[in-house]
Amino acid sequence: MTKPLLFCFDPIADFNAELLILGSMPGQESLTASQYYANRRNAFWKIMAEILGFDPDSCYDTRLHALKTARIALWDVLQSCTRTGSLDARIDANSITANDFRNFFDTHQNIRAVFFNGAKAESAYRQHVLPTVSSVAVSYRRLPSTSPAHASLSYEQKLQRWQAALRPECSAAH
Repeated sequence: MTKPLLFCFDPIADFNAELLILGSMPGQESLTASQYYANRRNAFWKIMAEILGFDPDSCYDTRLHALKTARIALWDVLQSCTRTGSLDARIDANSITANDFRNFFDTHQNIRAVFFNGAKAESAYRQHVLPTVSSVAVSYRRLPSTSPAHASLSYEQKLQRWQAALRPECSAAH
């Protein structure tokens, strides 16, 4: 049986975005809901709510507005791939197509820092994207995956690492 080709969402980004958070590819729940980090067990929105001061249970548009207000853009490294289930480890490496980051950085010239939501986002970016955007002057930092599958760290440990990385950056953006 052939696995269907999965496609990511458009980036969530205002022209004035300064920070970019990258996942690898939306999971099944997110794809079904057409929303980034729709899996309620994923800690992304809870962590962002803690850092930015909004209700993690607010409607999706409100959460996106909070990101944009903080000058944070959100996207995925992969434009398309095949994968069984939602785990990054199940992505077929031969099916990967990366998003067009050259165009993204050309149209979002204020981006100064890229944060990877986990190891797969970072490795996919470094392999498939970095060679095409090597002239872009941004800093890169991997943060622990907010996925429930990444259970080696507690929620509190993940929150602490995300806060340490993002709070100074968000303060500098304003």
